Amino acid sequence: MDFHHISVMPREVIEALQPERGGIYVDGTLGGGGHAKLILDKLPQQPLGHLIGIDRDENAIAAALKHIGSDSFTAVQDNFHNMPQILQGLNIPAVDGVLLDLGVSSHQLDTPERGFSYRYDGPLDMRMDTTNPTTAADIVNAYSEKDLADLIFTYGEERHSRRIARAICTARAVRPLETTLELANLIERATPKQKYGSPHPAMRSFMAIRIAVNDELSPLGGVLTNIINCLAPGGRIAVITFHSLEDRIVKTTFAKIASPCECPREIPYCVCGKQPGIRIITKKPYLPTAQELEENRRSHSAKLRVAEKL
Repeated sequence: MDFHHISVMPREVIEALQPERGGIYVDGTLGGGGHAKLILDKLPQQPLGHLIGIDRDENAIAAALKHIGSDSFTAVQDNFHNMPQILQGLNIPAVDGVLLDLGVSSHQLDTPERGFSYRYDGPLDMRMDTTNPTTAADIVNAYSEKDLADLIFTYGEERHSRRIARAICTARAVRPLETTLELANLIERATPKQKYGSPHPAMRSFMAIRIAVNDELSPLGGVLTNIINCLAPGGRIAVITFHSLEDRIVKTTFAKIASPCECPREIPYCVCGKQPGIRIITKKPYLPTAQELEENRRSHSAKLRVAEKL
C-alpha cells in the first residue's frame, strides 16, 4: 500500500519554519514525506539548504526516499527522541528548524497488518517500530483489569474505561484477544450506544493502547528540551499534536523554557538569574482551517505550536 503524502496544516508549517531562509532542517516524523517535500521545495538548493528526515518505521523511510529523491535530503531510520545523537553522528552542531508531527501516520492507520485501526481487521500490533518487542496484544492480554482501566482513562480520556477493561478481561479469560476488529467490536458492545455522527466507541481505547505500546508521552517533555538545545539561535521548532495530553506537554515545556525562572513565588523578583531559552510564536495554537477539515480527516483535533530559539 502506498504512503499518503497529504500533510496536516501545510501552509502553517511552512510559515512557522521559514525554510526559505536556508540552513539545515529536520523532519523528525517523516511518514510518507509530505511535509518533508514541502520544506525541500521552499529550501534554497545545496549548499544553502538540507533536510534530514527521521522515522523509526523502515517502510516510511523507503517511501520517503522514493517520493523525494533529492541530493538535499538525508533519511535516517531512528526515533526523533535520539535527535541530538543523530545530529552528532552527522557532524551537525545545530539546525535551523525542526518539525514534529506527532501521532500515527495515515499509512500506518490504513495498513491493516500494522494493527493501528479499529476499522480494518488485522493483528493487535500497533508498533511504529516493528523491532519493539511489545505489541498491543501483549498489553490487552497481560495488563490487570485496573491497569487497563487506568491506561484507557489516562491516555484515551475514555470515561467508560472501567467497563471496557472489565469486558476485555472477561473475553480474554476464554481465549486471548488477537485482532483489531475483535477488540473494536468488544468495546462497542461494552459501551453505551453512540449518537449518530459520534466517533467510533473504540477510538479512544485504541489511541490509549497505541500510546502505551510506543511510549509516546512519558519522555516527551525531556525530548523537546533536548531538541530545542539542537537549534541554532533564531531556529524554530514546530510541533503538531492530536491529543490533549500531548498538547499540554508541549505547551508546558515551551512555557518553562520561555520563562525558566525557578524562584519561589513569595520572592517578588527573580534572583536565580536563569535566562529564557525560546520565544513562543504561538500564544494560542494554530488550528486547521474549515477547508482543511473538509479535505483531510486526519487534521481533526490537530494543533500546531511554534517556538524560536533565542
